[in-house]
Amino acid sequence: MNDYKDVRSLSRGLALLQAMNRAPGGIASTTALAQACDIHRTTVKRLMETLRAEGFVRRGEKDGQYYLTFAVRSLSEGLVDDAWVEQVALPLMRAAVPELLWPCDLGTVEGGFMVVRESTHRFSRLSQHRGMIGEKLPLFFTAMGRAYLASCSTDEKEGLLSLLAQRDDATGAMARDRASVERLIEETRQRGYGISDGDWHQQAPFGAVAVPLKCGRRLIGGLNLVFPKSAVAREELLARYLPRLKKLAVRMGKDVAPWLD
Repeated sequence: MNDYKDVRSLSRGLALLQAMNRAPGGIASTTALAQACDIHRTTVKRLMETLRAEGFVRRGEKDGQYYLTFAVRSLSEGLVDDAWVEQVALPLMRAAVPELLWPCDLGTVEGGFMVVRESTHRFSRLSQHRGMIGEKLPLFFTAMGRAYLASCSTDEKEGLLSLLAQRDDATGAMARDRASVERLIEETRQRGYGISDGDWHQQAPFGAVAVPLKCGRRLIGGLNLVFPKSAVAREELLARYLPRLKKLAVRMGKDVAPWLD
């Protein structure tokens, strides 16, 4: 028997955090959260604003959208705060906008996809996308996914392929075609960067180039540069933009070291 009365708002707040943790990339709208937790949307909004004031969530790029901050990790087994995306990566990415011109995304692997954790789409005047944070990029068909897959360890690669091979879609079919996967990885390694020429059907008009993001020898994610295919010639991409993207990745990898130790 419980001798204390349950605090309903606390229970609801925890339910919202659990629902957000299950959402792709830890990002969800108030409408989706209301449906998932069976809580009125007005109450969800009030609770999410309370969580935002406490630093556990931030507002997303779309109206009514929220996403988890790394502060939630402080609730689990004494894990060290891992806020390098917000504290290190975002300032560097934003500072690089005048040099890169085209929008840049930072992604980390989750569930066999590269999930966009930060983006300069909202800062770049050349961006044709909004609300990229939380977008799931497939490993095989995007520049960032290819750059990450070509840089990860054999054990991680095998784990990712085993996970993706269970899918009943193009990604699953590719994961089961080991010869094609190994050829893709080898081509990316030989090239030294990931590239896509509209190979992902959801973003067919756009090309991208990407590099792995490493802190020392530790692979922590990927950085890409996105542009309309017709707007940037391959020669200009490789001579002008790729070196700048690589420079950003090197700087970011060095600066996040204190946060990951």
